[in-house]
Amino acid sequence: MIGKTIDQLHVGETAQFSKTVSETDVYLFAGISGDFNPAHINEHYASNTFFKTRIAHGLLSAGFLSAVLANQLPGPGTIFISVALKFLAPVPIGDTITAQAEVAEIDKTKHRVTLKLTCINQEGKPVLAGEAVVSPPKAS
Repeated sequence: MIGKTIDQLHVGETAQFSKTVSETDVYLFAGISGDFNPAHINEHYASNTFFKTRIAHGLLSAGFLSAVLANQLPGPGTIFISVALKFLAPVPIGDTITAQAEVAEIDKTKHRVTLKLTCINQEGKPVLAGEAVVSPPKAS
């Protein structure tokens, strides 16, 4: 199975993925990434920060965007070329994050697609914004 080829995509097309961030997600991400910042894994420490509680790793939310691009838009076979992200708000454990990608530009000569990226929480508040350039799968 491959995702959408460059000829099957159109500007304005969107896809999304939602997930509630669990404590297990945060601990697994810490173990995989090696990022054991106490703001993520130590409630006592985190309770004395600006956020007053543990927050998920910013790149955990960004990973939800990777799921959208890899599985839906363009989908399987997509290769990241570049990504730029802005972290706008913290994601406490228990928040539900919806990651969305929207096709912003298609460059058939370079075989590149630019996507607008956003993550919002269950209240509709943006927590992450950015842009990715990808190479969609080629027709087989």
